[in-house]
Amino acid sequence: MSMNAISTANMSRADWLLERTKGIGGSDSGIVLGLNKYKTPFELWLEKTGRVQPEQQDNEAIYWGNQMEDVVAREFARRTGKKVHNDNHMHFHSDYPFILANVDRLLYGEPAVLECKTASAYLAKEWKDDEVPAPYLVQVQHYLGVLNLPKAYIAALIGGNRFVWKEIDRDDELIQMIFEAEARFWNDYVVADVAPPLDGTSAAEKYLKEKYDRAEKDKEIALSADSKALIEEYLQREEELKPLLDRQKEIKNLLMAQMKDAERGVVGDYVTKWSNVATHRVDSKALKQRHPDVYKDVLKESTYRKFYIKERG
Repeated sequence: MSMNAISTANMSRADWLLERTKGIGGSDSGIVLGLNKYKTPFELWLEKTGRVQPEQQDNEAIYWGNQMEDVVAREFARRTGKKVHNDNHMHFHSDYPFILANVDRLLYGEPAVLECKTASAYLAKEWKDDEVPAPYLVQVQHYLGVLNLPKAYIAALIGGNRFVWKEIDRDDELIQMIFEAEARFWNDYVVADVAPPLDGTSAAEKYLKEKYDRAEKDKEIALSADSKALIEEYLQREEELKPLLDRQKEIKNLLMAQMKDAERGVVGDYVTKWSNVATHRVDSKALKQRHPDVYKDVLKESTYRKFYIKERG
């Protein structure tokens, strides 16, 4: 399989992020397959269709992951005796030009890629024994498929003080499954500009509120046949959720009662914080009473749509 690639050596991060919106990259693969805990396919669709901007470096986890990449790569080389080098290219799959690969490192004298990761100590169990977190396994198989390589290595610094590295062989069956899912996502949703199934994220809610920001007064429609089941489930979940939220509030109160006037509480690996927060807001009631003309002049109307369910009477 031949490969196409463009150089990223002199590309700014903003331009690199823009190029990534033109296809599905390795870090997107776990999202497409629903394996990512932090981003859903719907949120990815918003990015790929230009409805929201890709995440920038102001995200602390992303920033430090990028900063530590070279540290992890050097430690991998020191521990294994293997030599690695930057690739500085964005690769395109020859059969699926929208499937991209930006690898962390390639190896000298060995047809393999190295993927570098940093992980919280809380995620250490995901790296136990020969385990590799599913999103990362899918990511490196994505790379092996695009670059047509037989092997990958993944190295991770966990909790800032534990280093692990693992060898991953190419899995053609998994690669085919990954590419088929990515092709469906790209063609059926991104190219077609059709939203994937909605999920429970705030991004999906924001999208709906912006797309349908105003209700046509007194307009009524007949909902689909399966909506009755959705409504019944919604109301059931609401009933189930109430005691859970009440218990959560009770636990919060018990912990605050222990903390008293302390700002921080510590137990095991956990820290609780009950901090002072100062806010400055205009007292609209006082402003209206004392300066009614000013109040009227600065008054701004805001509208929103409120959703609720009730039984027809």
